[in-house]
Amino acid sequence: MTDAAYDLVVIGSGPGGYVAAIRAGQLGLNVLVVEKDQFLGGTCLHRGCIPTKALLHTADLLQQAREGVKFGVVCAGVSLDLAAAHAHKRRVVAKNAKGIEGLFKKNKVGWVQGTGRLAGGRTVEVTRPDGKVEKLAAKNVILATGSRCGDLPFLAADGRYFVNSDQILELTEVPPRLLVLGAGAVGMEFASIFSRFGSKVTVVELLDRVLPLEDADVSTEVAKAFRRQGIAVHVATRAEDVKVAEGFVRCKAVTAGSETLALEADKLLLAVGRQANFKGIGLESTKVQIERGRIVVDGFCRTHEEGVYAIGDLLATPWLAHVASMQGVLVAEHIAGKNPPPINYGQVPSCTYCWPEVGAIGLSEAQAREKGYDVRIGTFPFTASAKAAILGETAGFVKIVAEAKYDEVLGLHIVGPHATELVAEGEAALRGELTAEELIRTIHAHPTLHEAIHEAAEGVHGATIHF
Repeated sequence: MTDAAYDLVVIGSGPGGYVAAIRAGQLGLNVLVVEKDQFLGGTCLHRGCIPTKALLHTADLLQQAREGVKFGVVCAGVSLDLAAAHAHKRRVVAKNAKGIEGLFKKNKVGWVQGTGRLAGGRTVEVTRPDGKVEKLAAKNVILATGSRCGDLPFLAADGRYFVNSDQILELTEVPPRLLVLGAGAVGMEFASIFSRFGSKVTVVELLDRVLPLEDADVSTEVAKAFRRQGIAVHVATRAEDVKVAEGFVRCKAVTAGSETLALEADKLLLAVGRQANFKGIGLESTKVQIERGRIVVDGFCRTHEEGVYAIGDLLATPWLAHVASMQGVLVAEHIAGKNPPPINYGQVPSCTYCWPEVGAIGLSEAQAREKGYDVRIGTFPFTASAKAAILGETAGFVKIVAEAKYDEVLGLHIVGPHATELVAEGEAALRGELTAEELIRTIHAHPTLHEAIHEAAEGVHGATIHF
């Protein structure tokens, strides 16, 4: 057993943990990260955001090559090389993991491989891969252990017929038929990938629309786009009986109208949410409180145990990598005495990288009305955008939700080409409390996709020029 003293010990090196460690290192703190895997970066880098988006890019290129003839580019014999796609994915992941290691060295952040747990107060017990146990004394501890794929009460991933979002990333063959349970961001992204890879995809969602956390108009548009692509979408539908028979997945599902669906597939993707990683991290030895499966914290991510913070998927805040990273910076600066402002969770962008893409920030129309705002709506379809026509991607629209009395922009919702990039203008607008009028008076370059935001702002005032 080795005793060591640190200003900060971080358990977990995902986008929350490693960012917190680097920021703390920049601020001169003595920092150690404990990571159970042999690489840094956590689920986001190795089993989530980054590898998924790498495969989505492959799907985008495959689609563009197939449709190139429309733009005067003839690509003969276009096909998918899944092994090469996986190789590209692994290169991207490895490069980023090495980059984190380099940033740790630059900022004098140490790290060890092992499983970390609280052993009373701010003592961290680390079990190394060889079984050796060390105890580390820390002035502060950040719990950044993230989350894992969830199962259903009656169905668990087996890695063969029933796969989760980790396992589907490693498939060596494209399944002829893929059944996706869950139409949140994860389910819709993998449906988009494998449909373009060649699978016949069916999506089943228990709630009454796909992407149920998005504005209702966005959900409707994405569902229409998926159906046009040949993806079957069943909302308000419950999977009641799932089994393997004769080498295939067979699923009985029942709609809200009591219609029974008999669905068959070669693989089933469980995209039904994630579970926080609380098990084995020693919370029972502390004053840390848990409510509804989430650690209770204050505005600075402090738990009820002095000196112990929690961030990312352990909390009831949005389970997004960029939220965890911002929380990591917040905690590091708070520990260093920099007095940072708390995070405004009403200004968190959400992005879904399916085709067409979705980017949103702020209140949906329904949320704004529920909060009592008198709202004005401006929309602009990409069918009226010259740049979208050039790209051959005219599905979707921009929607702005504004407050009528003061004209403040309350929300921006985009479905269409490069929506996940375009939403950044909404991030700046909400942070700066801009009005629709100010967006109108902001000159947008032509021809660009972000002109659609300008036109939607004009729509708030009933003055759209090009539609």
